[in-house]
Amino acid sequence: MFYGVAVPAVLLLGIGKSGFGSGLGSVAVPMMALVVSVPTAAAMLMPVLLFLDILGYRAYRKDFDKEFLKFLIPCSLIGVFLGFLSFKTLDEKWVSGLVGFFTLLFLLQRMVWPNVKFFSNPSRSTGAVFTILSGFTSFLAHAGGPAINAYLLPLKMPPVRFAATLSVLFAVVNFAKWIPYACLGLLDTKNMMISVSLLPFAPIGVWLGVHWAKTMKPDLFYRLVHLGMLLTGCKLMWDALA
Repeated sequence: MFYGVAVPAVLLLGIGKSGFGSGLGSVAVPMMALVVSVPTAAAMLMPVLLFLDILGYRAYRKDFDKEFLKFLIPCSLIGVFLGFLSFKTLDEKWVSGLVGFFTLLFLLQRMVWPNVKFFSNPSRSTGAVFTILSGFTSFLAHAGGPAINAYLLPLKMPPVRFAATLSVLFAVVNFAKWIPYACLGLLDTKNMMISVSLLPFAPIGVWLGVHWAKTMKPDLFYRLVHLGMLLTGCKLMWDALA
């Protein structure tokens, strides 16, 4: 049962990491949380994320927005640090509920209030808040996609640059999580061995994500990002309220 859930989760993580801005990839930890705890699922996915980061960078190393990353990376690292400080004090359901609520709120805004300036044309200060929240939720549950998407999607970046910029951003974020995860005692031998057994499925997801990002029409691309966010938000809210 574990591998029946974990393998599709890794495929979605690869697709999200390399092609769809982590909208689909954010479902990975909630899926695995059906059979193991959220901290255990997050720890098991760390080597997979490292492998995916390497593959994603090789695919997009010429396409990311370098100047924009100078703004995003420091804010996201602040969120990672806050996640580390609060890891042992926050209940898993609170984390799930926060991520799910903001995800669904963003999608509701896109449908009901698309012209509200706070959302449709976000400022740098708004972006800093969303990016810090992304780093925070990424540390707790590898679910940083919804928050950063809430900031980046209204900017209407070309799909490849959008995917490439997020690929590099989360590569930095995930690399920064290794030492804090080790300090929290999450990177034990058992988790790492299970993670290694999942690695062969990661390139399949990366290939699918890169191929779709480079060949798909922008309108369809962003519809699928929104679909991934909807599924993520519903699953996380269910985890929080069930």
